[in-house]
Amino acid sequence: MRAIILLSLVFIFPIFSCHAEEPLSALSIYTGQLTTNHFEDFFTGERIRQKNSYLLAVALARQIGRWEDRLSYELEGQLVKHFKRQDHWEFNLLGVLRWEKFFWDQWLETSAAFGLGPSYATAEPEVEIEKDGESARFMVYWMLELAVAPFKLQPRLELISRIHHRSNAFGLVADNGGSNALTIGFKYRF
Repeated sequence: MRAIILLSLVFIFPIFSCHAEEPLSALSIYTGQLTTNHFEDFFTGERIRQKNSYLLAVALARQIGRWEDRLSYELEGQLVKHFKRQDHWEFNLLGVLRWEKFFWDQWLETSAAFGLGPSYATAEPEVEIEKDGESARFMVYWMLELAVAPFKLQPRLELISRIHHRSNAFGLVADNGGSNALTIGFKYRF
């Protein structure tokens, strides 16, 4: 319980203490349902096969560099709670590339991001074992995110959708295992 309170203070305090003209940090909260699909199925029109397993994630990101007004580089840490079919925690730390320039930005501010880094689960995920016969606590994590800011009154608040993916990296870090979740949530830039 102390850890949850401490993490809450770490995430909430910067929102009220930072007044930068261009926000460099972001707090994301998203939720989703795990599937038995491979990540490429989300792009081919394959039917999504959902499991009775859900996640709730809190992510804190900090921009560490830019290339013009098109591309930013971020570091992000995630705390993920799995529930229903699985009951464990997941910790992810990733580097993120975010493309920020789209021709329709004057009507709908949009960004697309890809992030990659290590993932650690406090237990071997049951959904991954069920799908692939085995899994591992340590894997590679990557995400794809689409963020839009439709709120004119609060342009720092964005809707996000992510593919949340744990992977054995083609056998590099584990023999089998991996999972995918489609998620939706909010990002607040500060």
